[in-house]
Amino acid sequence: MADVYDIRLFKPEEIYFSRGNGGVLQGVVDGKPYEELVIYRTFPFRYASEYISVRTAGGEELGVIRNIAELSAECAAELDKELQFRYFLPKVQHIASVKFKSDLWVWEVMTHLGETRLTMRNLHEHLQFPGGSRIVLTDMNGKRCEITDWKSLDAHSRRQLKDVL
Repeated sequence: MADVYDIRLFKPEEIYFSRGNGGVLQGVVDGKPYEELVIYRTFPFRYASEYISVRTAGGEELGVIRNIAELSAECAAELDKELQFRYFLPKVQHIASVKFKSDLWVWEVMTHLGETRLTMRNLHEHLQFPGGSRIVLTDMNGKRCEITDWKSLDAHSRRQLKDVL
């Protein structure tokens, strides 16, 4: 019997994904069909397409996919689509302003989905630096946005960041 703490890493040929009725992610694992599968990033900020946990609808972990790129193009596309649904994260394209008002930091940003405002009590609890030039902003209500590469932002946006960081 396997140890309860063992982690199974799937080989690409052991797993297959598709869409069922209503767009539900389903698949076949070791020849056994599953009507509904749920996936999670085990390291969501650091490894977006690696170490993907595959679970049953009841929450039982079946195993981990080492890297989506190892899967067939069809399976990789289904997993990527599912991850985008689960980890919705608008990408910041421009920072209009960052102001400190009445004990709150107010960020006015433009994302790839339009303008939004983020409100934070303190910066150190609401900014995450997962690596490289990436910054994840989370406001007091849990709304999140991502700066994929702060170095590639326009000069005004970089100045706004520099003033608060």
